[in-house]
Amino acid sequence: MRRAPGQFVVVAVLVAALGAVLAGMALLWTHAGTPGQPGDAPTGWPAASTIVRAVDRPTLVLFAHPRCPCTRASLGELRRIVDAQRGRVDAQVWVVVPDGAPADWSDRGELVSAADIPGVAIHFDHGGAEAKRFGAHTSGQVVLYDAVGRLRYQGGVTGSRGHAGDNDGEERLLAQLQITVPVALVAPVFGCDLLGGARP
Repeated sequence: MRRAPGQFVVVAVLVAALGAVLAGMALLWTHAGTPGQPGDAPTGWPAASTIVRAVDRPTLVLFAHPRCPCTRASLGELRRIVDAQRGRVDAQVWVVVPDGAPADWSDRGELVSAADIPGVAIHFDHGGAEAKRFGAHTSGQVVLYDAVGRLRYQGGVTGSRGHAGDNDGEERLLAQLQITVPVALVAPVFGCDLLGGARP
């Protein structure tokens, strides 16, 4: 029995649509698993920094882009770290405000979740001056310095873009907080370009 020409068209359209859906999903998975530009933090606390470093415990600084969709996941992991440490680390979130950003740049719900983390201070980094001093290029970049100002960790605290949960970066950071490893540990960071310009 011969098929009508219209049936072949329907099948071809369905096959093309399925291919497009699969290609789109592959792109999303690839994007989610692709880290941002790695940090290049100095091995010692930058002398020019205006960030106050604790001298009785390690200092953790997370640089955030308020309009990056991955920021919420990074802040969720920060909460887990701070809760686990029970005051043994001074944690700060520095929100990068690029030059020329609109007045409502930082009016985002992601920052509300940061404000809810007990003991975490939120600051604004106008022009990204502090991010540059600490070699942070990607939202979610964390740097950890010990009580004498030595770099102990740099990288992210999520396993992929926008996904919270156990991951290598968080484990390496916690290892440095529990038992100091002789060298600074590094992990990839997943997020948006900190100084890449304003997003809607």
